[in-house]
Amino acid sequence: MGNCVDKSNPSSTAEIAPCDFVKTSETKTSVTVRLYGSATSTLTAYIRFALVCKAVTVRFVPTGSTTIFGPELPFLEVGSDIVSGPRETLIRYIDTKFPQPPQLVDSLDGFDEPVTLIARALMLQHRSLLWHLERMVRWVLDLTTRGGKKIVDPTVGSPRMEFRKFWNSYSNLLELMLEHAQMEERIVFSILDKADRGICKVANEEHARDLPIMNGIKEDIKAIGVLDSGSAARQEALSNLCTRLKSLQERCKEHFKEEERDVLPLIEALELSKEKQMGVLEKCFAVMQLTHSRLFSFLVEGLLPLEAMQYLDLIISCRGEEEAASTLNKIFE
Repeated sequence: MGNCVDKSNPSSTAEIAPCDFVKTSETKTSVTVRLYGSATSTLTAYIRFALVCKAVTVRFVPTGSTTIFGPELPFLEVGSDIVSGPRETLIRYIDTKFPQPPQLVDSLDGFDEPVTLIARALMLQHRSLLWHLERMVRWVLDLTTRGGKKIVDPTVGSPRMEFRKFWNSYSNLLELMLEHAQMEERIVFSILDKADRGICKVANEEHARDLPIMNGIKEDIKAIGVLDSGSAARQEALSNLCTRLKSLQERCKEHFKEEERDVLPLIEALELSKEKQMGVLEKCFAVMQLTHSRLFSFLVEGLLPLEAMQYLDLIISCRGEEEAASTLNKIFE
């Protein structure tokens, strides 16, 4: 996934600029996996995503609702292997056959301590947001260093085309951050405030303080877009933009750290049943309609493969099968 990219070498524009949503640290193998199944099946879409996370080439062959193995059961063809079965069987086969990047099995594990389903969803969103913020900071640093010179990687496009991609990426990030904040305020903080009024006051105040900063950065990017590439004015504006993005990045790091340390554990203290947790999580996801439609690929771009599978498991656990399949298929559109 997005942050599987090696961040130790920030010199490559190709690493910083937008690219396909799945990025692994492995080179794709010569293996081609054929997946047969219904295009509207949640299980088929889930297995398709799990395969895309691996270093293999995936060929999806849509079938009717029934395959040779029965209704709604997809199957894989890998060389002479033909494998079908329930989700656990297919996932374990994929992980055994293609161990890198590791591990898709037991995909709801991976946190240092047990956390509620609600807290897990928020923490995964935090990880995605921080990855995208880091990418934006590195990207503007690279733009400043190059000073309007011709880019090395032609796949990124001309300087004007690249900056348009930069603008689009920040716009997506801003929308994701706003929807995440609205979800916390309307659903999560509201539930906690019913148990102890004013308990989330500080977190709400931080949201309010950060909004003008985020909108200001958007206006800065718009203004830079009309300046001549390589001009002194543009270089100065890029330098100022870098400073503001770094400031926002640090504020978000601290804010998310405080939320995960001081606020999210309080959800555990409410001792909600799993059924009630599912109900709250469903309300959270209902608020994030834009994120789970147009911006879904952008969200999972900022997650490791294991984290992306965790997030998909959360969606499937509390949404209807048809809606879950629709969300998953947004990735492949």
